[in-house]
Amino acid sequence: MGGFSENLIIFAKYEHINPTNFIPMRIYIITAIYLLFPLLIIFLFKRYKLFQKVGTVILAYAVGIIMALTGMTDFGQTADAETLAGIQKWIMNLAVPIAIPLMLFSSNFKLWTKSLPKTILALAGGLIAILVAVISAFFIFRNSGIDDLADVAGMMTGIYTGGTMNFYALGAALEVDPNTITFVYTFEMLVTFPLLVFIVGGGYKLFRKWLPFPDEAITINTDTIAGYETNGVENYHGMLKRKTFPKMMLGLGLSILFLAIGAGLSFLTTGKLNELVIILTITTLAIAASFNKKIRELPKTFELGMFFILIFSIVVASQFDIYGINTSVISLLLFVLYIMLVAVGIHLLLCRIFKISGDLFGVASIGLLCSPPFIPPVAGAMGNQKVLISGIIIGLVGYAVGTYLGAMVAYVLSSL
Repeated sequence: MGGFSENLIIFAKYEHINPTNFIPMRIYIITAIYLLFPLLIIFLFKRYKLFQKVGTVILAYAVGIIMALTGMTDFGQTADAETLAGIQKWIMNLAVPIAIPLMLFSSNFKLWTKSLPKTILALAGGLIAILVAVISAFFIFRNSGIDDLADVAGMMTGIYTGGTMNFYALGAALEVDPNTITFVYTFEMLVTFPLLVFIVGGGYKLFRKWLPFPDEAITINTDTIAGYETNGVENYHGMLKRKTFPKMMLGLGLSILFLAIGAGLSFLTTGKLNELVIILTITTLAIAASFNKKIRELPKTFELGMFFILIFSIVVASQFDIYGINTSVISLLLFVLYIMLVAVGIHLLLCRIFKISGDLFGVASIGLLCSPPFIPPVAGAMGNQKVLISGIIIGLVGYAVGTYLGAMVAYVLSSL
């Protein structure tokens, strides 16, 4: 797992062969798209409801796929291709470790202490469901020709317990091939997006019939609820204001500091830059820091973290290779679909056993699969304010435990 150090060698090597004045203009344009297009995505997200419904990560993912399919990032077997690969790896290896603390700083994990038993049971049901689905899938598909099956299983565990952030964090930490990451994310969306549309479009009424149990509201400041309902969790307005920007940059500085600590600890424990050690270290430090009120109240850190996730999403998707589709990719599709459908099914069954309401199951599923930003619109579509905070709590816990759980699953399965 010497990704950081290998990238340094690659970058230095090709900087010598291919000096700055000989790097094609196209590489500069690609790099600019990686770093600047997230700003355009955020602008569109802020301004138009259509893009708000689609979501920032999917928009970033679409930009990267378009770059790949149009051949923009294809340099063939040349030194320029290696130069671009070095830039891509640098961006990916920095974006996620910086994003994780920023997205966790504002998480009010003290809400855990206010959560009700039903919220905890809905969360537990989701965690049990994904573990059963992933482990059974591993044994069913272990001889299907899927490369790095244990690592993909770990990524699937992460995406079901925290959404995109944990998925990408585990992909970077486990050094999964970018093409595999793109395929897995695409296949996962084949289940997640229809489920989201189904719930928002009225499918929650079917869940209410299957799970006809009462909801219990979590007592919390009504201003907090109103803020989530009006602005959502992903609110990019006012990031550049004089009172906001310096404090947001303080959060960025803390995130970079945690990355440095993680890198130092990695050197001390493994003698090299180990991505998994770094990711787990910064996640732990960020969760601990979130209990400090001053750090937790730093403005717009979550949104700044999302900016780095959008950068990462474009870079990964731009490495998509349509010619990489083969029989093993079909097996990967079946592997992902099996996990998603079985996990949702088991979660639904456990909620029936635990007497969880249909609405709480809905926000729990979306909180785990898609992360907290998707909860307010789902709760709004249901017209049920009682489950809003429960869904956000479940999503936040998913952020916190998803990376650990995914890494553990990958480690255990790889040893079998």
